[in-house]
Amino acid sequence: MLGVDACEFGGQVLELLWLTMCYRGLMADKKDLPIEEEEDERNLNYKPPVQKSLEEIQELDKDDESLVKYKQTLLGSLPITTDPSVPNVQVIRLTLLCDEAPGPMTMDLTGDLQALREKTLVLKEGVTFRLKIDFKVNREIVAGLRYHHLIHRKGINVNKVSYMVGSYGPKAEELEFVSPLDEAPKGMMSRGQYGIRSRFIDDDKNVYLDWEWNLEVKKDWD
Repeated sequence: MLGVDACEFGGQVLELLWLTMCYRGLMADKKDLPIEEEEDERNLNYKPPVQKSLEEIQELDKDDESLVKYKQTLLGSLPITTDPSVPNVQVIRLTLLCDEAPGPMTMDLTGDLQALREKTLVLKEGVTFRLKIDFKVNREIVAGLRYHHLIHRKGINVNKVSYMVGSYGPKAEELEFVSPLDEAPKGMMSRGQYGIRSRFIDDDKNVYLDWEWNLEVKKDWD
């Protein structure tokens, strides 16, 4: 039977899940705010507990076999990546998923971010699509991962998207986030190129990746 420490540890995990749900509601209320204003105006009136490192959690009550098994179920084995020069969260690629697309629409996010400013993905007007982001968590638990992008055209902001990605512990394999279904704009006035600034951050305002790219909406795929 698990002791008090196991209950406390389970409570911390449930608290992370509760924070995730809070942020879902918060993002829904902030849809019309620019990214910068959204972060400035966040106010949950909540002071989170001091966060323990993964190593500290693994070392707690390691002689208690039942607690060790419980932690392994929640967190898995120790992370493979211990190199401090490697970011805790690595954003690997962005993909537009569209059943009607003639080929894959993928953007590698591990190289030169400046070069991505010249990168343009193409969507046919009116098609439905999803956004997929592949990433890794290497060393420590990360709470409240979020994806933002701000869309502008001809110097005017036209749309903003904020998605709650979730809270994750370190894993050797890649993780992925797939957004809800979205629809590309349609009509002659909507065709053309859109600039997009994307960011992958957490609820402590750590920015893991900030990049710019382009999306072009065309009458057809050609």
